[in-house]
Amino acid sequence: MIPMPGRDTPVWTDSELLECVSVLPEAPEVKTFTFRPPSGATFLYKAGQFITLDLPVPGGNVQRTYTISSSPLTNAYICVTVKAQPGSVGTRWMLDNLQPGMRLKAYGPAGLFHLPANPDGKYLFISAGSGVTPMMSMATTLFERGEEPDICFIQCANRPVELIFRKKLEHIASRVNGLQLHFVVNRSDPYEVWTGYRGYFNQLMLGLMCNDYLERDVYCCGPEGFMDTVREILNALGYDMDRYHQESFEAPAETKAELTEFDDVVPQEDAQAQIVFANSQVSAWCSETDTVLAVAKDAGLNIPSGCTFGVCGTCKVKKLSGEVHMVHSGGISDDDVEAGYILACCSNPIGTVEVEI
Repeated sequence: MIPMPGRDTPVWTDSELLECVSVLPEAPEVKTFTFRPPSGATFLYKAGQFITLDLPVPGGNVQRTYTISSSPLTNAYICVTVKAQPGSVGTRWMLDNLQPGMRLKAYGPAGLFHLPANPDGKYLFISAGSGVTPMMSMATTLFERGEEPDICFIQCANRPVELIFRKKLEHIASRVNGLQLHFVVNRSDPYEVWTGYRGYFNQLMLGLMCNDYLERDVYCCGPEGFMDTVREILNALGYDMDRYHQESFEAPAETKAELTEFDDVVPQEDAQAQIVFANSQVSAWCSETDTVLAVAKDAGLNIPSGCTFGVCGTCKVKKLSGEVHMVHSGGISDDDVEAGYILACCSNPIGTVEVEI
């Protein structure tokens, strides 16, 4: 054990097994497991970090990393909240077999995705599915500091019943003014009323939920495709990506060398592009930050349009060649995109682009 200066209670190290002391169902195929060291040692970690559990599955032990969902300010125990995915091995074993009284080998805590040492800023937490677990730890930590936090918390799930920690978050929000909750689901539960946001998270929703997002530090966690979408939205809206932080389900980073380098396409104002309107036999030079719709209007061409936010789909046109950067808000289907269609109002040309206008 490592004694802490000025304290009699030692800090847990991974030389000691952890004992499961409680199991709490959270949502379908989701449970929270609470662990304590038998010695009574306390935990030292940062909100958002993860721990690695050595799980005795049939056929041989496997190691799996799980974000700690509890707050480091309550350091007598740690919680991990796990969700089984198709093909899960370690998580499946935990859900089916792990009970209070059982002891596991564990390693950590570790990870670079966490709150700063002095978390006094304004935060935007965006999560999907079990990606809410580090956000729960962060939000609880900011709440337990005893000061009024400033958090816009956006959680996405397939159905309302799959919104992990919903009741706990609503309880915290009822005790402070600085936690603003927004839930997004793809579809409602049968025979249950849902009055919140419905659909896939998009830039229009972001503006309605958190109109001061440019002033906030963003923390994002969820499936890789979801996080790609969030980055596209923020890039398109001119957000300072140096203030963006994300975790990954696949490989949480333990060192700076392991941090993901994003190869996102971001239209540049000083980069020249060209749009060829094939049916009209007109071409126009422009910047990558111009939209196809704006360039068409400047060239005297009419593309029917409505919302100009990528919602209504009125400005859908066929792209014949070239590449565009399109960040829409649900106004076009995946099948249409696969077939070569774009929404002119939210598509930026990259290089030379030809459209059927």
